[in-house]
Amino acid sequence: MMGDQTTTYDVKLYVYDLSKGLARQLSPLMLGKQLEGIWHTSIVIHEEEVFFGGQGISSCPPGGTLLGEPHFIVDLGNTEVNGDIFTEYLSSLAESTYRADRYHLFEHNCNTFSNELAQFLTGRKIPSYITDLPSDVLSTPFGQTLRPFIESVTITPPGNAMNDHYGKR
Repeated sequence: MMGDQTTTYDVKLYVYDLSKGLARQLSPLMLGKQLEGIWHTSIVIHEEEVFFGGQGISSCPPGGTLLGEPHFIVDLGNTEVNGDIFTEYLSSLAESTYRADRYHLFEHNCNTFSNELAQFLTGRKIPSYITDLPSDVLSTPFGQTLRPFIESVTITPPGNAMNDHYGKR
């Protein structure tokens, strides 16, 4: 029967260690617990890497940020969400929940965004050791001491800002 076939698209989670290995080495001394990395994540779908940072929602070709190649890639499965629907969804997020001024390193960051996209696309969350990282750090005395400084930091990997890219298709 024609028309019964559904097209599916791969959904990948790109995971970068912003500390380039330093978190693994220094966290036992500084925090009293082992961290494997300071994770930045993005979602790769429709041959585009999409992420959230201090400039809002941005995109680039997969692996095209200044962060280089991802530390590792998680296969999140497949989705039936096509490019047009995905673009509409991103546009609505860029105008509301994930505007640049809503970025917050601990509570509303790239990993929050990747988790929301993963659930929209596949019904699955990203690994909890990534989304739990801020509370793991803040649960330590050193994390509490560093909180004011860390909260002033904005992670902004270069890419095409949402308004420049998705808003004009």
